[in-house]
Parts: sequence; structure tokens; C-alpha cells
Amino acid sequence: MPEIKADIASDHRLTIADVSDISAQKLVPKIRVASLDIFRGLTVALMILVDDAGGEWPKIGHAPWNGCNLADFVMPFFLFIVGMAIPLAFKRITSRLDAVKKVIVRTLKLLFWGIILQGGFSHAPDKLTYGVDMKKIRWCGILQRIAFAYLVVALIEIFTKKEQTKELPPGWPSIFKLYSSQWLMGACILVIYMAAIYGTYVPNWQFTVQDRDSADYGKVFTVECAVRGKLDPPCNAVGFIDRKILGINHMYQHPAWKRSEACTDNSPYEGPFRTSAPSWCKAPFEPEGILSSISAVLSTIIGVHFGHVLVYMGSHAARLKHWILMGFALLILGLVLHFTHAIPLNKQLYTFSYVCVTSGAAALVFSSIYALVDIWGWKCMFQPLAWIGMNAMLVYVMAAEGIFAGFINGWYCNDPHNTLRSSSGAWLQAFSIA
Repeated sequence: MPEIKADIASDHRLTIADVSDISAQKLVPKIRVASLDIFRGLTVALMILVDDAGGEWPKIGHAPWNGCNLADFVMPFFLFIVGMAIPLAFKRITSRLDAVKKVIVRTLKLLFWGIILQGGFSHAPDKLTYGVDMKKIRWCGILQRIAFAYLVVALIEIFTKKEQTKELPPGWPSIFKLYSSQWLMGACILVIYMAAIYGTYVPNWQFTVQDRDSADYGKVFTVECAVRGKLDPPCNAVGFIDRKILGINHMYQHPAWKRSEACTDNSPYEGPFRTSAPSWCKAPFEPEGILSSISAVLSTIIGVHFGHVLVYMGSHAARLKHWILMGFALLILGLVLHFTHAIPLNKQLYTFSYVCVTSGAAALVFSSIYALVDIWGWKCMFQPLAWIGMNAMLVYVMAAEGIFAGFINGWYCNDPHNTLRSSSGAWLQAFSIA
């Protein structure tokens, strides 16, 4: 969680305690960055909205394949926030060893909750059953991806931190040179990802339908590929690597591509498969898999850069100028790559254009919140989001267990099926004046 020493009242500058040596830092009074808490709370609230309402309004749910809907901004926003918090959280470490221990503990906590909530152990609220077949447990997920990105980027931050001055030399290059090793790491990750996604040969592969409610349960299908460099659903390198390393039984059984036009006539709604639907429509796919999670680290590295701007740039104006210009640059770059068909926007593959667009959007949204809250002082109107942001893990677990959805659906009119979610018309009629 972001904690910094601030003095905004007198000169509207957010200042950070000076440190001369990483092994001899002193603890100083701590004040949270309100705008980052509010941005985190907004992202959690957005996650709850798209998870609970995405089925009814698929236009806000995950895009079936290429494209970017509202739900597709949630994961990169989380990663961007994690990145921004890292330079703040490790401003006061007493030693590298203690900092590494803290990172490992937090990573293990995220992995634990990720496997419990998304691995399949908890089936609430739809089924009152618990436990999971270890041969089919899902190892990857949202929290697991956040844990991986946090571990990698936090360790880079710890071991590349050097003695810093209070003020940076004027000009943009100084903030990029501050932690140039992190940008170098980001460039290496991008090269590895691009080489793997376009250079990996994907052979034909088979899968067995695991859905017991499907008429094809237990049937074995073969998907014809034998290609290299394809970014389509059945024959991309992301799925191939996950099938080889994770095992196909440990992948997500209900990927968004099942709502694509190739699979169902009701696209983007869920519905019966078309009679001419290709066999891969019934196959699993891991949207938080290995190769896509490596690419996702880029979102966190970009967030770390924005955190460095917050820490080392002395004035609100300088920060906002840097954030907004860089945010627009990322947004434009990603959109150009997408609309020129060079690299499509794709959350499930976590393409570079997707990293640019979502990171640019995160930068602009955060800049707006920062201006409203930390500069103009409009904090009171965002208190509910601030509370969610300061208790993000608690709210996330409650949402994943269906507590919020259960509460909303617990209020009905005349019949338990007439809930606030499913039959708003019945409620309007009940409260209308005769």
C-alpha cells in the first residue's frame, strides 16, 4: 500500500523523505496517497460490476477475442496500481533482506488466495460445495498474475535502488535515467514475448471435453494448426505453451472466445454453439497463462515509472504534465498498432498494443483522480472508493465468494426470481402509483 510523507497544505507539493543510503533509512511519519487508494477502489468496484453484470450486458464483459471492452481494463489497472505503489512502499526499507522477505510473504498471500478463489476449491455462491480435484485445479488466475508481476518488479526495484537526490535535474530524460535498468528489463521482456508469440511453431493438438453438462462430455477433438506466428484462438503460441507446461486440464474451462461469432449465433452473448462451430470452441484456454503473464509485467513496469514520477518530481504541475503526455502517447501508440492491424488489442494474449492502450488509459484516469483529490481537495466525495481501496483484498475476497451478488439478489418482489438484477420491471411496477 502506498505510504509517503506529504506536505500539501503549504505549497501544494507532495514531498518524499530524503534517503542517502538504502541500508540506513529511517522510518518517518506516513500518510497515504489518497488518489491511489481511490483509483484502487474504483478498479475493484469496476471488477465487481463487470463480473456480476457482464453476463446481462456482454458489451461491458470481456471481449470474446480481439478488441477491448470495459472488463478488459480491470486487470491492467490492477497491475498499473501495483507498479505505482512499489516505489512508495520501498522508500522506507531498512535493508534489502527485510524488503525481500516482505515481498515473498505478500507474494505467497496472493498465490494462496488466488488458488483458493480461482483454482476451483470454492464453488460458492452457485454450488454449496467445496474442494477440487487436484488433477483439474486451475493454477493460474488474476491474483496469481498480480503475485508474479509484483514479485518480479519489486525485486528489480529493491536491487536496482541507488542513492537518490531530493530533486531531479530538469528535463524528462532524468526521470527515465533514474531507473534505466527497469526499462531495459521491460525491453527484454517485450523482445522475449514477441519472439515467442511470433516464432513458436504450434502443432496440431487434442483435448477432451470436461464439461459434464455438455452433450460432448468425454469426447476427444483434434485441432488442426501446424502454423507459426498466428494470433487466432486455436493456434497461438500463448495457448500452446500453457498446454505444454500447465497441462490442458489445469486451464480455464470457460474462455471468453466461446461467445465469439465463430462459436455462437448469439455473440457476444452466451448461447448454444452453432452446428458449424469449429471444435476449438469447446476447448479450454488460460487467459492468465505463462506467456501472457510475462507480457503483463510490462504494465507493472510502466506503473513503477509513474510511481517514480510521483516520488521524485517535486510539483503537481510537473507530475501531471508527465503523466498526461505519456498516457496519451501510450494510448495513441496502442490504437495505431491495433487499427493498422500490426498488433491487435487482445487481453487474452496480452499483446503489446493492449499493454499500451490500457496503461495509457490507467495513466489518464489516475491523473484525473490525482487532480481532483490531491490538488483540488475533493476527497470527501470519493470516500466510499477510498475505503474499498484501503481494504481491497477483503472486498476482492467477498466479491469472489459472491457475497455482494448474493446480497443484491436477496431482495426480490413477490417471487424469488424477481430480483433487483433479473426483474427490475417488476420492482418498478410494485412501487408505481396506481
